[in-house]
Parts: sequence; C-alpha cells; structure tokens
Amino acid sequence: MGKQEVRKWWHWYAPEDTPEERKLVMKLDLLIVPYAFVLYWVKYIDQTNINNAYVSGLSDDLHFHGNQLVQFQTIFVVGNVLGLLPFAYLFPKVPMHYLVPTLDLGWGIFNLLQYRANSYSEIMAYRFMVSIFEASYFPGVHFVLGSWYKSDEIGRRGGIFYVGLTLGTLTAGLLQAAASKHLDGVNGLAGWRWMFIITSVITLPLAFVGYVLWPGTPDKPNRLLLSEREIEVAKARLERHGAQLKALPFTWKRLVRIFTGWRFYVLVIFDIFFFNTSANTAAFLLWIKSLHRFDIPTINNLGTIAPALGIFYVLFINFGSDLFLGRAGAITLASVWNGIGLTILTIWDVPESAKWFAFSTNYAGVAVSSVLYGWANIILRHNVEERALTLILMTAIATSTNAWIPLLVFPTVEAPRFPKGYPYALANVVCLIVMAQVVRIIYNREEYVFQYTLGDNELLIS
Repeated sequence: MGKQEVRKWWHWYAPEDTPEERKLVMKLDLLIVPYAFVLYWVKYIDQTNINNAYVSGLSDDLHFHGNQLVQFQTIFVVGNVLGLLPFAYLFPKVPMHYLVPTLDLGWGIFNLLQYRANSYSEIMAYRFMVSIFEASYFPGVHFVLGSWYKSDEIGRRGGIFYVGLTLGTLTAGLLQAAASKHLDGVNGLAGWRWMFIITSVITLPLAFVGYVLWPGTPDKPNRLLLSEREIEVAKARLERHGAQLKALPFTWKRLVRIFTGWRFYVLVIFDIFFFNTSANTAAFLLWIKSLHRFDIPTINNLGTIAPALGIFYVLFINFGSDLFLGRAGAITLASVWNGIGLTILTIWDVPESAKWFAFSTNYAGVAVSSVLYGWANIILRHNVEERALTLILMTAIATSTNAWIPLLVFPTVEAPRFPKGYPYALANVVCLIVMAQVVRIIYNREEYVFQYTLGDNELLIS
C-alpha cells in the first residue's frame, strides 16, 4: 500500500466516513471496547493472581518446591492450547455474543474454586480448567474487532482493549497486597485464598452483562442493540474495503488454499517470535523478593510498577500504529525498547537501579500484541474462514511454545538470574523486528496487486 496518511490522535473517524457511519462507529465503540477492556482486565487479574499468591504464602501452604512454579505455568499454557483448537471452526459458526460471555462464566467458576485448594495437584487441576476457558478470549475479541472495523481503526481499539492486560496485572498485585494485609486469617482463610474469592466476585457478573452488550459479528449480530439499518451500514463500509463478512462452509479445496498460501505460515512464525520476547511473568516479583528487604504487601505493590508503565506503552504503540508509526514501525519501536531492558538483564552484573529500569521496559514487548493481531485481521480480511482458522492456529501454535520452552530457559531454580532466559527472549526480539519488515514488504506487494491488477471481485473470490 502507499505511504500511510499521518493523522492526529484526536482524529477518531476517517475523513471519508459519513455522519451515519460515524454514529455507527461510536455505538460500536461503546458496545465493544469498554466490555472487551473490562473483561480482559479481569481475565488478567484471574490469570496473574497466581504469581502474587505464590509469593504471598501459597507456595508454603501447598508445599511447592523446585521447579513447580514453572510447571504450574506450563500446565496453564497446555490448557490454553487445547482450549483454542475447537474455535478455529466455531468462531464463524457460533454467535459471538453467546460464546464470549459463556467463556467468562466458565473461567470465573474455576477461578473461584482455587480458594479451596489444599494440594499442589488440586490447584493444578483448577488452574488447567481456568486456562481452558480463557484460551480463546483474546483471538475471539480480535475476530470481532476485525468483523466491524476497518484497517486504520483496529489498532486504537485493540490498544484500549489490551490495556486490560497491564491493568489486570497491576490490579492483581494491589489486590493481593490488600488481601495479605487486611484479610489474612479472616474466617480462617489465608490472604492468598481471599484473592481468588475477590477476583471471582468481580468476574462472574460480567458474563451476564456480556450476553446483553456484546454485539457479535455482522453475520451473526446481537439484534437486541443493533438495528437492521446499522448492520447493513456496517457490512457495506467493510465490503468497500475488501472484507468478506459471510461465513462459507469449510471445504478441502478451501483448506488446501489456506495452507498453501504465504499468509498462514508467515503469521504463525511472526506470532511465535512475539510470544517468546518477554521474560518469565513472575521474574520481576521473584527478583524483588530475592532482595530480602520488603514484606509481602510491599513486594506485591512494587511488582505493579512494570504493568503500570505498560499502560502507557500499549496506548502509545497502538495509537501510533494507526495514526503515524505504521504497523511495522510500531512493532519495531516497542521491540527496541523491550530489547534494551533484556540486554541489561542478560548482562546482569549491573547496578541495582539498572535492573529496576530493565524490568520496567518489559511491557513494551507486550504492547506489540494488538498491533500484530490487528495486522493479521487486515491481511486476512478477504476470507472469513481463513481469518478464523489462522487467528486460532497462530495463537495455539505460538502459545504451545510457552508450554515447554520456559521449562528449559526459565526454570524456577535459576530465578531471578535466568542466565538462559533473558538472552533467549532478546534473540526473539531481534527476529521479531526482522519479521515485521518481511511482513510489511510481502503485504504491501500483495495489496499493490489487489488494488491495481486483480480488482476487488477477483481477489474476494480467491
């Protein structure tokens, strides 16, 4: 495509949008973005609360030892991969306004059950079920975003949605600090057990809200809040930009075309590099604990520094990708900042202040996610089945690498130094930057063919 037009951050709508389209976009923003953001916020409270609970008494009460923390994280990844696979078929077939809230309900129930665990194996089983239900939420939201928004609209919405990750990680630390300080021993329950109760009380009601508010997709919309005219306008504005909205049956011919094209393989490799560019999720907390200077509430509070900075990283990178950086530029900038921190951690023998700085850059790598998945939505917009299948499989394959690689490079017994882990993550950062340029070149070449050689109709058929 040609050079991206630079727009100011406050230019929310595209210049060519009609008043009717602008009204629709605002309504979609109010229905999709706040709910996706809040639910992702809660999802990450429920996902990362285990790290805070681990340093707040869970490891002693349930007799964790050796590498059981990283094994615990691995079983979560295994559940994620298994939970993703059915949705390559289900996303285009099942109304998303039923599917997404039901997933929330499932993970909320098993998150609650963790409070009663009395052994390593019991909490491992609950955690596995949490991961099964959480697995497809992220690609599911991006599937919905790609079903309603144009290419220059996805990044900002995806960025706001993705702030839920950093805010959830931050909130989990603050909640655990408060639970350890004020609820430890109340009704005979340890502070870390109260953490699971509190987060479930927040999680479960949101499922029922989602059945009403979540708009689904234009092909299978939630008609409680969207009129026929609004659905027609939504379909027309996307079809003008080459998007296919109607799901077609999977056929062997269509599957062969998907698996013999460049898009699937390039996006899978791209995503694998991204999934391996971050340090162990508990590394910062484990390092703070290793200083032996802080009590448990203070450790949890200090652990919120990195995700708090991550809110800025995510918003700046994702807004920038839509408005002035471009997608390859946004990924490169975020990766360079993340790489600086990983370089310091790889060296390790540096002043303590440098390590505080290094851990504080880590969430710049996280900011890449919505840019990458938004770009994938744009690349795959010409075929809804290919988009669903690729979004799911790229996530499942990339996630699966986190099931076994951390056992090799981030074993708990090497915390917080991780002499293999930080160099490994840094190498993936370099590969991600290179891959961003590869995708940019291939995609621009294909879009040139689309616009000037084949024409809309022929490419949509292919």
